[in-house]
Amino acid sequence: MMKSEDHSAINVPESSAVEKGKAPLIATAREEKSGFKKGLGIADFLLRLGAIIAALAAAATMGTSDETLPFFTQFFQFEASYDDLPTFMFFVIAMALVGGYLVLSLPFSIVTIVRPHSVPPRLLLFILDTVALTLTTAAGAAATAIVYLAHNGNPNTNWLAICQQFGDFCQKVSGAVVASFVTVVVFILLILLSGFALKKH
Repeated sequence: MMKSEDHSAINVPESSAVEKGKAPLIATAREEKSGFKKGLGIADFLLRLGAIIAALAAAATMGTSDETLPFFTQFFQFEASYDDLPTFMFFVIAMALVGGYLVLSLPFSIVTIVRPHSVPPRLLLFILDTVALTLTTAAGAAATAIVYLAHNGNPNTNWLAICQQFGDFCQKVSGAVVASFVTVVVFILLILLSGFALKKH
C-alpha cells in the first residue's frame, strides 16, 4: 500500500545582514537624487539672476534712449526718443514687468534648493516662466521690427532710415533688443530645466 508523503515548503527569512545591505543602497540612491535636484535648483537660481540683469538692462537702456541733434530751426528741433513710438514704450513696460517678476521669483527658486523634492514651487515657476517668455518674445520681436526700419527704412511707406543721423539712439535701442533676446534664451533654459526636474519626480 502506497503512502503519500507531505512536502511542506520552509520559508527561510533573509538574514539581518542582507536587510542591512539593502538599506544603505536605498539611502544612497535617495541622497544622489536629492543632490541632483538641489543642483538643478542652484542652476535655476543662477539663471534667474542672469535673466534679471538682462531684462532690467534692456528696460533701462531703452528707457534712456534719447538723442537731440545739435542743429535745429526756428520751428523744429530734431529729437529721437523711445516715447515717440508706442512699440518702444510697450517694450520698456514689458521688460520692466519681466524683471520685476524675476526678482519676485527668487524666493520660490530658493525653496526648490532647500526642498528639492517639492513639486508646487517648480510647477508654479514653470507656468509663470512660460507666460513671461511669451511677453518677452512679443516685446523683443515688436521692437526688432522698428529697429530694422530705423536702420534700413522702407521706401514703400516713406519710412526714412534715421540711424545715420541718430547714431547713439539707434545704438541704444539695438542693444536693448539684444538684451531682450538674451532674456528669451535664459527663459527657454529655465523652462527646460523646470520640465526636466518635474519629469524626474
